[in-house]
Amino acid sequence: MSDKILITGANGQLGTELRKVLPNAIFADINVLDITDLNAVKKFVNDNGIDVIVNCAAYTAVDRAEDDIEAAKKINEDGVLNLALSGAKIVHISTDYVFDGKNYAPYQEKDEANPLSVYGKTKRAGELAVLDNAKIAIVIRTAWLYSTHGNNFVKTMRRLGAERKNINVVIDQIGTPTFAGDLAQAIATILPQINETNKGIYHYTNEGVCSWYDFATEIMNLSGLSCKVNPIKSSEYPTKAIRPFYSVLSKEKFKNVFNIEIPHWKESLVKCLKQF
Repeated sequence: MSDKILITGANGQLGTELRKVLPNAIFADINVLDITDLNAVKKFVNDNGIDVIVNCAAYTAVDRAEDDIEAAKKINEDGVLNLALSGAKIVHISTDYVFDGKNYAPYQEKDEANPLSVYGKTKRAGELAVLDNAKIAIVIRTAWLYSTHGNNFVKTMRRLGAERKNINVVIDQIGTPTFAGDLAQAIATILPQINETNKGIYHYTNEGVCSWYDFATEIMNLSGLSCKVNPIKSSEYPTKAIRPFYSVLSKEKFKNVFNIEIPHWKESLVKCLKQF
């Protein structure tokens, strides 16, 4: 592919995985490009002849965002608008937190967004900024992202599993873990296919469904850790931001439009754990 690609938020989990599959892209984090500065964004895109932006930059501290509203809005909404106004094609990464989690069947792209947290609301505003202002744009909602890099559930469970005899994990929040390496590969695969006709929102997570308790149990088992995982209710583990109780995303549209097969979360967890 001859398009000049810019990856923003390049030092996060997804950006790090994208380095493996898109080695010729330009990788920019905050120290290289501040996406909240429109002039800086336009200059960077022009100076480097950027055709496509994959935006992995985000304010993701979900609980902190409840108090730090301005900072979350600046990155998740204003910064995304700036990228959308740059004139480049956009692939923007969004989240299951745009839903309220009250569904009983996997969320489809056309289902109504109803975010309950500041994080979710700012991410939803970012989606709309992209779709309203970029001519060619794909929004990919994902969930429960993990890898060998950065802060994530898998790394936390492995650390706690090595330190403790038992641990409590919520059983009443249901979703799908997603290996950042799989998402990165999917993005690299679809980039040449993106055009005005397939503009819109798509869902990508691994296949399957589980609770955080199930996920934690599988991590302990596959990592050979003897730490016992105890199931608890969310009410026993209160957090500042409201989490969606059910956030399984339907991947049918992504698979059909881009002709991609998606691996099961257990299969991908094995793949990730081998990299540690």
